Formats: sequence, C-alpha cells, structure tokens
Amino acid sequence: MLIKMILAGIILMISTTIYSQTQQTNNTNVINKERIISGVVKNTEGEPLVGASVFWEGTSEGTTTDTCGVFSLRHHADCVSLIASYIGFNSDTIDISGYTGNQSIEFRLKDYQQSLNEVTVTSRRVGTSRISGAINGVRINREELFKAACCNLGESFMTNPSVDVNYSDAATGAKQIKLLGLSGTYVQMLTENLPNFRGAAAPYALDYVPGPWMNSILVSKGSSSVRNGYESITGQIDVEYLKPDNDQGIIVNFYGNTLSRFEANADANIHLNKQLSTELLLHYQDDYGHHDENEDGFLDQPNVQQWNLQNRWKWRGDRYIFHGGIGMVKEKRNGGQTHHTISDSLPLYTIGIETDRYEGYMKHAFILNPDQGTNIALMGNMSIHQTEAQYGHKQYNVDQKSAYAQLMFETNFTEQHNLSTGVSLNHDYLKQRLINAGFESENERETTAGIYAQYTYTLGTKLTAMAGFRADHSSLFGTFLTPRFHLKFTPNETVSLRLSAGKGYRTVHALAENNNLLASGRKLIVDDLKQESAWNYGISSSFNLPLFGKTLKLNTEYYHTRFIHQAIIDYDSSHEQIHIANLDGKSYSNTVQVDVTYPVVSGLEITMAYRWNDVKTTYDGTLMEKPFTSRYKGLLTASYKTPLGKWQFDATLQLNGGGRMPTPYILPDGTSSWSNRFQAYEQLSAQLTRWFRHFSIYIGGENLTGYRQQQTIINASDPWSSTFDPTMIWGPVHGRMIYAGIRINIGRL
Repeated sequence: MLIKMILAGIILMISTTIYSQTQQTNNTNVINKERIISGVVKNTEGEPLVGASVFWEGTSEGTTTDTCGVFSLRHHADCVSLIASYIGFNSDTIDISGYTGNQSIEFRLKDYQQSLNEVTVTSRRVGTSRISGAINGVRINREELFKAACCNLGESFMTNPSVDVNYSDAATGAKQIKLLGLSGTYVQMLTENLPNFRGAAAPYALDYVPGPWMNSILVSKGSSSVRNGYESITGQIDVEYLKPDNDQGIIVNFYGNTLSRFEANADANIHLNKQLSTELLLHYQDDYGHHDENEDGFLDQPNVQQWNLQNRWKWRGDRYIFHGGIGMVKEKRNGGQTHHTISDSLPLYTIGIETDRYEGYMKHAFILNPDQGTNIALMGNMSIHQTEAQYGHKQYNVDQKSAYAQLMFETNFTEQHNLSTGVSLNHDYLKQRLINAGFESENERETTAGIYAQYTYTLGTKLTAMAGFRADHSSLFGTFLTPRFHLKFTPNETVSLRLSAGKGYRTVHALAENNNLLASGRKLIVDDLKQESAWNYGISSSFNLPLFGKTLKLNTEYYHTRFIHQAIIDYDSSHEQIHIANLDGKSYSNTVQVDVTYPVVSGLEITMAYRWNDVKTTYDGTLMEKPFTSRYKGLLTASYKTPLGKWQFDATLQLNGGGRMPTPYILPDGTSSWSNRFQAYEQLSAQLTRWFRHFSIYIGGENLTGYRQQQTIINASDPWSSTFDPTMIWGPVHGRMIYAGIRINIGRL
C-alpha cells in the first residue's frame, strides 16, 4: 500500500535539480541565517553563460551556473572577492563586502576579442573543483581538460589522481577505467545523469566520447546516489556535453600525432529564438599508421576509423524545459598480424571489428515551485549497439537494444529538508552469435523496475546528511534492496569530513563486456553467473590550510569495497583457458589516497598525489592479489599560465607501482613463460598552449620517458596456438608520442 501511495504521488516526472552546498559563514551578523549569495553570469550582450564557474578567490569552493546562467552559494566567512570565469571569456571579480542579501549579483564577462587591450587576469579558472554536497567527488572542467590533448574520454584523466585508464589488451585497443583499484565495470557510466555505455559498448566506450565535446566530467567515489540506479559500486563518472544554449558560433579542433592519428571535431550552436536552440557535434578520427615498435609482427594498436555525430536541442520556458537529441557512432577497427616472424605456412592472424551505434535521449522538466525547488521531470534514453567482430578464426556478432526511463519528483520542504523520490524502468536485450570459439552463446534479456526515495538534511553549512533507499525487481534475479548513506561534517572553514556506506549491484554480460578476450588463443569458459553485489564504505577529509599567504588544499580518503557475489576473470587456474566464474571465497579492495594542491606563485599550481591499493580475490581456493593491478600510484602535475593568459605550460609525471602477473607456466626449455610480477614504471607528459583572439595552438607529448612493456603479446610468433595471448597488459603498449593541434573559435553564425 505504501509503495502504491508513493507511486501515485510521483506519477508524472522527475527532478533534475541537484542540491548544492558550499561553506558556511561564521559571521554572527548574517542576514537570512545562511547568507546565500546568488546572482547571474552573462556575456556583454546579456545572454546567460551556462556552466560558468563562480568561486571564492583563493579557494576551490564554488559552484557552476545553471541553464539560465544563475548561481547560488553560501558566503565564505574569510572571503570578500567572488570570481566568475568561463572558457573564451575573461574572468571577473566582484567585491561583495557590502552585500546585504537582498540584491542579485550580476557578472558581465567580456570575451577575449572585446577586451584584448584591457586584459588583467587576477586568478586562474578552476580546473578541478570538489563537489560541495555530502558525496565525495570532483568536477573536471574544460580548463583541466585543456591541459592535455584529451582526444576522448579515455584520455581525459591523465592529470587526475583518482582515475586510471589502461589498455586491456595489445590487439584490439580496448581500454579500461580503474577506480578505487577495481575495473571500470564497477563504475556507473552516465551521460548527463542518464546511464549509458553498458554491455556490448563497455570495451570501447571510452573512445565513443570525443574530448572536445565535453563541458565537464563529474567523478564521484563510493556508492553515490540512489537516484541514478543501483549499479554504482565504486563510483560514478558523469559526462556533461557542451550545451545547445551555449554561445552561438562554431568551434573546430584539429589534432595529429606521430602515431599516424588524425582527428577533426566541430561544435556548432544556433539560437533559433530566445527559447529554442540547437547544436551539432561532429567528430572524425583516422588512425592510418602501421606501428610495430617491438617488432613482434603485430600492430601495437589497431587502425581505427570513427565517425561520430550528435544533434542536440533545448527549449526553455518559464516553467517547462525540454532537452533532447540523437546521435550515432560508426567505427572500424583493424589490427592483428602484419607479417610472419617465423613460419608463413599459416595465414596472418587478423582482427576486424565494425560497430554501428545509435542513441537518443530526452528530458522534460516541469518547475512547479521555483522558491522551494519543487520539480517533476521525466527523462530517458535508448540505444542500439551492433558489433561484428572477427578475432582470427573466431566470429562474434552482438545486437544490443537498451532503454531506460525515469520519473522523479523533488522538493525542498524547508531550507533544511530535501526529498527526492521516483520510479525507473530499464530493459536490456542482447542477441549474440559466437562461431568457432568452443561454446554457444545465448541471447540475454532483463527488465528491471525500481522505486527510490532519498532524503537530505542540511544544518547550515556544518552538517549534511543524505540517506537513500531503493527497491528494484529484475526479471532475472527477483527483488533486491539498495541502501546508501552519506554524511558531511564541516566544523569550521578549514576542515571538512565525509563518511559513506552503501550497497551496489550489477548484472554481468560476460561475453559482451569482455569480447576483446576472444583475441586470445586461450579457450574462454563462462559459467552461469550470478548478479554481482558489494558493499562500499568510505571516509574522506578536506583541509584548506593557509600557508605563506595562499591556501594549501589537502585531501585524504580511504575506501573499502567488499564483494558478496562477483564474476571473476581467472587467468591463473590454467594457461590454456580464461575462466569467468562466480566468486568462491573472499574478494575485496582497500585504497588510501592523499593529494595536495598549492599555488606556488601567481599562475603556477602544483598537485601531488599518492594512492595505495590492496586488491585481493580468491582464485581456485587461494586468496591472491588481483593481477595487472599496480600496488601504488604517484602523481605530480604542474601548470603555469602567464599573467595575460597567452601562454600555458602543463606537465604530468606518473609513477605506477608494480604488481602481480597471472601464474606463469614452464616452457619446454625449462624457463618461465613470464615473470611473476611486473615492475614499477614512470610516464611523463607535457603540453604547451598559445592562446590567441580566435584560436589556440598546442603541442605536446605523451610517455616522453619512452617506457613501454617489452612483451605485450605472449607467443606472438604462433598466433593460432592455445598459448597465444595479447591480454597480458600491465603497462604502455607504445613508446614516446608527440602531438599538435589547433582550436579555432569561428564565432557567431
């Protein structure tokens, strides 16, 4: 009866409002208790700037503007200067010491062309900012993304200490995110708050989001919010694309590197009227080289051709907002053997993967009471993902159709009490066909309906508590419950503490998610797998410490993930098999991370980070380190921008600790097939950017130390054997790479 009452109460929409909290003022003469600073950021023509950064000078605490250019944040007791910044515009600073709380602040930002002769940069734009609410996470803005070439989502975390991206194998070019020491399958991937890139899209999903299309990336750690579903176990990565109602005009980007890769990107915005705008995003990629640096007869990475297109629309009225669009990806990957190294009696081992992906999304938001943040919204997306792949003599075809819908209601009863509740429906259908691989695949279907409620209590700026609970029913696994809790305590302006605990679930599409393993000569065995489930617990702290007239930002965190059920990829039990089986024993991860950021001098900022991983899983009855997982990671980044903002230099040094390899076997000559462990290695990347009125040029390099894994393919000379394996990857598969590019702002259409 209670569920029916909740369903009836929310049966029309969902709230896309995200509650934002920043730091509190301790001033006893505050007006309106919380002393909320609010206003709008516009350009000189009075048009709102969406996604502009607004922050307190000398801190990382702030917010971003909404779709109307409006912002709201709490007053910082020790700051009187509020800064607004936006890509392509000069920052502006307003002194709010005389602010009474009754008027709205208005920023009018000038673009570079308008203010060329009067530019005075007093503060750099925020590249990475911490989420101000109860959930621990960071927002990576375009300022941070521009520190590297950032050709796609997989290359966007190079300067980030939390997320690692590695090649999954040396044959297909598949990449994998790692968060909290665990693979990206336990990270819920979102695009603008909608689940995306699941199942068959997972192996190559990081290449489906071009870097120039992204406005920001939100990385949250731990079990996250129940609003987006039950799948987040180690965290969420939410990509925000450029918006249709951004400034009118065309921005193009051209990129090329010494590995024979060329890219072209374009973003075109047209405002049809004050309420309706549209955007066209275009991307073309061509990896046309044939690089074999270690001369093992195989391409170090496949040649890839990709065409990517999106058309996005937005309509905004006083009480109704529509946002929707369609997109498509067409990609061809060709890799494998280029020539025989021993015998030419057998044909060359080749790999060919062709993918067609189509997707669409929509969001409807009804604003019922702006003063109380009462909204109802309906949003959803659907996708068709078709892949035809050939790995030597193995053929794998998959046709996946997915649909997701969510109806949500949100309101603030008072300034202290917020309620979000809703229902969701998700459907996945995978039609698969596998030939010459030793077993038959089955079609997979699952429909999951869910209901959730999430309550947030805010006591000034000292305390935020968020409790969420959802119940879902799967057509395969029945009913399961997802509780999650987050707490943030800010005793003063210097210290902020967070606690989190929650559960997560995941349906395993073993063959679709790991079809790149078919490139191996090992026999792939997949058991009847259970639904994965795990508990995640976390504690983190943030400190803003005054040091030599500046603010040193120190963050520490510890996370523990404990699996109840898990699908294990077992490389150890047999050197002729890869076995995906249910967990039989313990499986857990512990991660500790410390990072510190400090503005050494004007325009120069340095970040240092260290992360330690303890990840263990039971294989064939023995608890062992998870293979291919570095025990630690060190990161040092330096970014310098000249006072007029014309030149920018960025450098990143990474130290990746060693780890365990799968159990080796003994060769006929008595030697070991490979080492028991891989060694630590370093990587250096750097980029120089020159900014002009309407364009910027950049040149840089990745893996400048030239380090690469020497043996990327096991038994490369005999690819048709059962011991051939290109999936034993723990380090870089190619050496030093130099790149260059240009970004051009053509301006209003």
